[in-house]
Amino acid sequence: MKRSVKILLGVVGLLLAIQLVTFERTNPPVTGELKAPDDVKAVLKRACWDCHSNETVYPWYSRVAPVSWLVHRDVVDGRRHVNFSEWSAVPADRRAKKQKRCWKEVSEGKMPPWFYLPMHSEAKLTDDDKQKLEAWANGPTSD
Repeated sequence: MKRSVKILLGVVGLLLAIQLVTFERTNPPVTGELKAPDDVKAVLKRACWDCHSNETVYPWYSRVAPVSWLVHRDVVDGRRHVNFSEWSAVPADRRAKKQKRCWKEVSEGKMPPWFYLPMHSEAKLTDDDKQKLEAWANGPTSD
């Protein structure tokens, strides 16, 4: 057998084998509700909710390794930083800091991440969306 065929079979075998390493795609219960103006909440739900809430919608590619590993990592990490499904359990002073941090990440172009946007064009933030988020971040703390 030619070396190139062996390499191809090895790569295919490896890709099949890594499919056995899976992660649970679950959503913990929603334990709190973000109280924010409806227009702000709509922007957050459209652009942020998949990684920053317990209401993640897992796309088809979240079942294919190694992409599934990246999706899992991003959701776990996103929820760890800000979880809008548990927002009301966060003390008010920390919520205020998180609101400002959200705006900082958006204003610096870090959120939503560049690699998320090609498959989720609806998450692209318009200038109007950004103005709403800035006003929310600099306004009173959401309960």
